[in-house]
Amino acid sequence: MPTRRTIATAAVVALPTLLLYARAQPAPARRLTPAQTEGPFYPVELPADADYDLLRNGNVRYTRGQPAWLEGQVLDPEGRPVAGAQVEIWQCDEDGHYHHPGDRGRADPAFQGFGRVQVDRDGRYRFRTIRPAPYSGRTPHIHVKVKLGGRELLTTQVYVQGEARNERDGLWRRLSPEAREAVTLPFRPGVDGLHASFPIVVEA
Repeated sequence: MPTRRTIATAAVVALPTLLLYARAQPAPARRLTPAQTEGPFYPVELPADADYDLLRNGNVRYTRGQPAWLEGQVLDPEGRPVAGAQVEIWQCDEDGHYHHPGDRGRADPAFQGFGRVQVDRDGRYRFRTIRPAPYSGRTPHIHVKVKLGGRELLTTQVYVQGEARNERDGLWRRLSPEAREAVTLPFRPGVDGLHASFPIVVEA
């Protein structure tokens, strides 16, 4: 019959093996970011100024709306940064107008309306913009597209957590509860405006 000392010794010997086994188990794959429609207002022609700062179009500063930062990481399902990925966003101005012929050119020229950045080595991106504004028939949202080389990996939209119009928006309502949670973001106050974090998971 084994003694207490024998049992204790066996447990000490087995512990490293158990720890190694636990560490060797792969982490569960991340859920892919849900896709949504591109919408009718992707720019027909990209603006001359298409950087991260949508609040400055050339030398003109946009001063309406609530300034906000939208930032995050682009990762694959295993949690690895997607090197070389480009992230694009586009949205309407505070009055609900896009830089697009379908909106009859009513957008404020001071609002860049479109931005594009390349992720850093950790997959991070960042945009300076405004809290999304509503327009007729839609809740506030920002369009997001991820590209890698000549491939489009994702087109989706992000929404504002707690926005009452979400429940009346057809595209938002079509999402499953899990998908809504993934693309509906809190825009939290900060010292330099609102901040929203949008982690993006794509198959690269």
